[in-house]
This record gives sequence, structure tokens and C-alpha cells, in this order.
Amino acid sequence: MPNGFPALPSLNALRVFEVVARHLNFRLAAEELGVTQAAVAQQIRGLEASLALRLFQRLPRGLALTDAGVGYSGSIRSALAMIDEATRLLRPQAAHLTVSVTPTFASKWLIPRLGNFAQSHPDIDLRVLATDRLSHFNTDGVDIAVRYGQPEVGAGLNSELLMEQCIVAVASPRLLEGHEGPVSFEQLQDFVMLHDAHDFWPRFLAQLFAQHAQPTARHLRFNQTSLAIDAAIGGQGIALASLAFVRDDIAAGRLTQVFAEQMRLDKSFYLVWPRKMQQPDSLTVVQRWLKQQVADS
Repeated sequence: MPNGFPALPSLNALRVFEVVARHLNFRLAAEELGVTQAAVAQQIRGLEASLALRLFQRLPRGLALTDAGVGYSGSIRSALAMIDEATRLLRPQAAHLTVSVTPTFASKWLIPRLGNFAQSHPDIDLRVLATDRLSHFNTDGVDIAVRYGQPEVGAGLNSELLMEQCIVAVASPRLLEGHEGPVSFEQLQDFVMLHDAHDFWPRFLAQLFAQHAQPTARHLRFNQTSLAIDAAIGGQGIALASLAFVRDDIAAGRLTQVFAEQMRLDKSFYLVWPRKMQQPDSLTVVQRWLKQQVADS
């Protein structure tokens, strides 16, 4: 059986030729290829010798393609592009999956865990859309969302409980220096209460100090829970937040729980995704991973 392509030059030499033809400069081609300029020049000389024709004119400054080189470079570039495309088609493509979450859920819970996901699932290109706006699955290209509220969802959607809400009061340990034991209602007046858009303080205090009226402490308000948490870490006051969002900060000593009491809410975080006949495998993987992260917390 005859050998296929007996007149085919070295593929490495052809790759070098394509790069040199683009730059018309041995030095720049060598930088792109990560080899020495002498190695590039040697490959081109060898290619010209095997073809028995000149591909480049050597000029005082740089190079110029000969007529033969112009035609050959276009054909070689197309051939190498076909080889590249064929090779890419052999490799499994990364599955793209977009998850929509609130900014606080992203910064305080999801992002610290994404390194674990990337290592465990390098074949999934996970994209995080952090927004307070309720994302739409079709128009925003969202595959799955973490939504806070009641389990009722619209038609054509599936939902599953991800985590329940448990609210705790947290502050920087520095802020509580000199306070022994639990903070009393009277002592609470000395601190700044850090509020977010949920404004859980009235309900939390009514549960904690049912015999007292609302305190006259100073207040500082933020539109996002993550900002209130960061302010608490910075020693600016006491914040209320989901235990899931501050657990790592408590473990690291950046925050401490001010009161032992916790407040459970009737609203929780749910996984929500479109109801389809066939779900992509990547969606199942991400759902399982999210639930496992909650279980391991």
C-alpha cells in the first residue's frame, strides 16, 4: 500500500512558515512560537530546500513573501485551520451553565466555594449572574436560579428547597471587647444597628426582648446584606444575617455571634429551573453540588 502524502513537508515547518508569513519577521515569529530566532530561520531554510523554491525575500528590514510564498501561505493557513477545527471537535466541549443568585448569596456563600467546583468539574463552564433583579430564564440565558422566598413558583418551573433561613446577630469581636456575657437590652443602646433591605431588627428584638419596647440605638442602613456584614466585620455595629452567610466569618474569628438566640424564618432559599423534557447533565451536576455544599456546611 503506497504511503499517503509522500510530498508533504514537515508539519512543524509548515506551522513555523504560517507564523513567519503573518509577522514577516523572524524575531516576532520566534517570540510567538517560544523558540529561538535561529531555530525559526533554520525551519524556513529547510522548508525552502525541500520545496526547491524561495518563499521569502530577505530584506534589509524584515521579510517579504515571494509570489509563491503568498499563494502557499494562504493555502497552509486554511489547512492548519481545518486541522485545528478537526482536533477541537474530537475534544469534549465545556458545558456552559449560568446560575442566577443575589449579590449577597454570591459573595458570602457561593464564591468562596467556586474553587472547589472548578477543581471537581473542569468540564463545566459555570457562569454566575449576581443581581437583585429577578432574572428570566429565557431572556437572560439563565439555566438555574437560587431564589429567596416561598416555594410557589410560576408555571413551567421546578423548585426544590436549598437551605432554610436562620438569622443571627453578629459583630466584630473587637466591638464587644469589655462586654462580659450576653449583651443586655440596656447595653444594646450603645451599639449601632446595621440594617439591610430585609430589616429584620424589629422582629428579632421583639423575639429576643419581648418585655421591652424597640430600642433607641443608632441605625445604619444598607441596601444589601453583604454590605451590612462587611460593616460588621469592620467594627461599625451589629448586623443581622443568615447564619449560612456568616458561618465562615465566625469560624475565622472575623465575626462573633452576639446573642445565642436565632430567628427562623418562613422564607427559604430555593433552587428554581425551567421544566423541560430533557435536562442537560451539567444542570444535574450543579444541583447536586449546591445541595452537597449546603449539607457539608
